[in-house]
Amino acid sequence: MPVFVNRTLNLKKISMIGFDMDYTLVGYHTRPFENLVYDLAKRRLIEAFGYPKSIQKLQFDFDRAIVGLVIDLRNGYMLQLSRYSKVKLSYFGLDPVPFRKQNEIYQNMAIDLKDPNFQSLDTSFAISTGVLFSQLVQLKKEGLRLPVYSEILRTIGTAMDQLHQDGTLKDLLQKDFGTYVKKDPAVAMLLERYKDYHKKLMIITNSDYAYTRKLLDYAIDPYLKHHSSWQELFDIVITLADKPRFFERKGRFLRVDPETGLMRNHEGPITPGIYQGGCSTRLQQDLGLQGNEILYLGDHIYGDVVSIKKNCNWRTALVLADLEREMEGIRDSYDMQQRINSLMNEKNVLEMEINRRDIERYEHTARTQGSMDQLYRKIDKINNEISTLLGEYLTFFNPYWGEVLRAGSEESRYADQVERYACIYMTKVSDLYDHSPRTYFRPIKRIMPHELAVEESLRRSDAT
Repeated sequence: MPVFVNRTLNLKKISMIGFDMDYTLVGYHTRPFENLVYDLAKRRLIEAFGYPKSIQKLQFDFDRAIVGLVIDLRNGYMLQLSRYSKVKLSYFGLDPVPFRKQNEIYQNMAIDLKDPNFQSLDTSFAISTGVLFSQLVQLKKEGLRLPVYSEILRTIGTAMDQLHQDGTLKDLLQKDFGTYVKKDPAVAMLLERYKDYHKKLMIITNSDYAYTRKLLDYAIDPYLKHHSSWQELFDIVITLADKPRFFERKGRFLRVDPETGLMRNHEGPITPGIYQGGCSTRLQQDLGLQGNEILYLGDHIYGDVVSIKKNCNWRTALVLADLEREMEGIRDSYDMQQRINSLMNEKNVLEMEINRRDIERYEHTARTQGSMDQLYRKIDKINNEISTLLGEYLTFFNPYWGEVLRAGSEESRYADQVERYACIYMTKVSDLYDHSPRTYFRPIKRIMPHELAVEESLRRSDAT
């Protein structure tokens, strides 16, 4: 798969390349992974938070949520926002919210995500959280006694944090890495190539050292050609980093013994080794690097990308595994999209003719309306055909939400964040393997509406 470029990035000028671990350096099979988290969270809600035992009957529906959705904690709605933060699509439980009701509630207002009544699903557990929340809202709507919507989401989040922190989730993953973890030999090859090009490498992960060691032993070591262990590749490894706080405030580093996993307070500069905690400001200072000399790759749009751009000015790369499915849908629906575009062009021509005749009538240069009604009937016919095609087009993507990076015909809020904060993005880390460590990534020039209008007028002139 290619690497997609939002802004220029010269790898030749990058001295250190950092990686998040989970879902970045090491990929997971998303469907079974999220299903496992979902099942464990249901059980924890019953056992630790007193939720009705009947929720155990709920079944995981992978398509019920996608990354980048927003939850309205007052109304219990799950929202898909455009890049302008306008609500384009919403569900209440498992039911779509009628367009008229949606407009009554949100009145085409821009949703302010700083408002505590809205929470975005940008975490590692976005899918399982969204699926479980929507199902519990549906049960509450049907009469099951459950807390208010904000409390439902809070307890789901707390339950999932507990599963992560108390080892429940990772213990199960370690027993069956084969089911949940993707093996990608090209990642090990890429890391060794970077070392050959004298790039410094680091890991900054929220996982603990014990899990980090076992996972990388499993996913990286078997494919190394010139090194015996992943630990020989990485100059700095930071575990339990507590991102995004790692990039937002000061923190103390603990030094980790790679053999025993025991920790001690660390004094003095950060030198090659394994650590726990800390903060980006001291790390960068001790490395003696400028922010634009560090490239960091992660999968979490806020914790790994937005917070870095706002606080560190490192270069950023987003790993977006959902993009692979999305691009497949774009390829498969190409002919249909071309037909929709053709119909939209026909509609635009008819609307321009209506506008022209309307101006003539206003200026009294035309005595009759002519065939205005006939033009409107043609537009109605085109609208019906477009509506049918759009329904079929959506079947190539998520059946409830459509595309991750689009909200209707506009870019989604998630897409806007990708464009604004990620220098480059890709479906997986190994997509970089096809590019030299000295590649100069340059974005394609984006055509603005006024530029497109000039191009179209010139094409029409050439045609005549």
